[in-house]
Amino acid sequence: MSDQRDSVRSNAKYLRNVRPIDPEEICEYVEGTPHPAVVRQHLRELAPERGLELIEREDGTFVPVEDDPVSPNPGAVESFPSTYSRALEDLLVERYGANWHADASGNLLRSTIRRFKERYLEGRPVEYDDDVATGYAIYHLPGYYAAVQYALDDLAQRGLLGQNLRVLDVGAGVGGPALGLADYLPEDALLEYHAIEPSAAADVLETLLAETGRNVHTTVHRTTAEAFDPATIVDEGRDDAFDPTAPDDGFDLVLACNVLSELEDPEAVLRRYLRTLAPDGTVLAMAPADKNTSIQLRDLERRLEDERVWDRADASASGGTEPLGPVTVYGPPVRLWPGERPEDRGWSFDARPDLETPPFQRKLEDAVPADDPDHEPGEFVNVDVQFSYSLLRLDGTRRIDLELDTGDWARMAEMERHVPNRIDVVAAKLSRSLSDAEEGSHGGPGGRSNPLFKISDGSERVDHYAVVTNETALNRPLLEADYGDVCSFEQALALWNDDEEAYNLVVDEETIVDRIG
Repeated sequence: MSDQRDSVRSNAKYLRNVRPIDPEEICEYVEGTPHPAVVRQHLRELAPERGLELIEREDGTFVPVEDDPVSPNPGAVESFPSTYSRALEDLLVERYGANWHADASGNLLRSTIRRFKERYLEGRPVEYDDDVATGYAIYHLPGYYAAVQYALDDLAQRGLLGQNLRVLDVGAGVGGPALGLADYLPEDALLEYHAIEPSAAADVLETLLAETGRNVHTTVHRTTAEAFDPATIVDEGRDDAFDPTAPDDGFDLVLACNVLSELEDPEAVLRRYLRTLAPDGTVLAMAPADKNTSIQLRDLERRLEDERVWDRADASASGGTEPLGPVTVYGPPVRLWPGERPEDRGWSFDARPDLETPPFQRKLEDAVPADDPDHEPGEFVNVDVQFSYSLLRLDGTRRIDLELDTGDWARMAEMERHVPNRIDVVAAKLSRSLSDAEEGSHGGPGGRSNPLFKISDGSERVDHYAVVTNETALNRPLLEADYGDVCSFEQALALWNDDEEAYNLVVDEETIVDRIG
């Protein structure tokens, strides 16, 4: 079989730049003249290899993947795809029976969801057995599926997400980010995807990955993030094999989504997997939008920033291998002042439109017994898309590459001396409106009804907010700006808010706001 596979490989290498590779054509040139279906299967397995990098077309032929960047998603993610919904429900039926959502099995899943939500809110670890993994999929899969696609837009908008991707997913869970990534890419993209997942969630993950496209090549490594050895994915004995441990190789994208808060030493894990990045690759770290996990993510981001990451080769054995890096925060936070770094609490998250309620959530919700004293309406429906994320790179690239000058703009690090004057500031918008947030309005003139946004220029020592007290055509760009967009504020009124221990920049009829870039 190895000789046959080698023969398919050599034929494919010869033809890849000549014409589409047709299994029915090359089977007669392969040792043993195997059936075209056997050749097709070999080609599918070989497709991601360095030196081949093939995609399978609808007509069954194979061609080299294009080098073009992926285009950004043009609109909102509206729903969790029915293909994955059906696969999850099939798994639920297999495990719990046709009436999985009702009677004893439904009660078991509902109590499981309540239990892991409670443990999460208390900051206690969640142990993933089969019931927890399926409950987690029911409750969290749709939101995570959507969230990762919005984060990927930040890379695609700058042409930094290629159609030929090698991805490592650290703590892949039940697969929300994996499925979102697979669907974000066009059909003619090539995805070599490696997941690290030691828990029972890996069974759900493998079931759902089986529903992805023909050019998505997946491997699940059932081990921990701490124990996984990237060298194990190398195809030994091949000079052109993909090798994330080699100096000039590495993953194009490393995902660490909704897992860092569950690790014993998340900083060490992030640092470890930064070393597996390609020189122009990206780490996408995500966390739920709640206060603790969001702040933890920003803290990790700041701890690693500017650190030089040593090459995959052992520096002591390589005679002084040059380090990669330094680690750069690509976005969404900004660094608009040279040498300045933020020291505020860093609670920043994006919020996107709710998804349609998936059928498996609706079934579990509707089957709640009428006499359940603990039930709150909508308890098992989770269609919110709110998340914190950080994009880290080693090539110095930033989403917003801008350096300010104090001759033109006020620096947030010096805001104390500007109160209570009108000033000109440049800052990124790092929230949707917080005026109706449960944690209070963060103060500001006019109360809770006034749109209020977290803003940052990357130099602040405490939180800064922009509060719109009088909307006009000249300041409306702030309301229209997207999460992470940079805006200039002319004639904003700087005030200190004692209640929130933060600065408010009042945007009123005298203020002019423009989006930059």
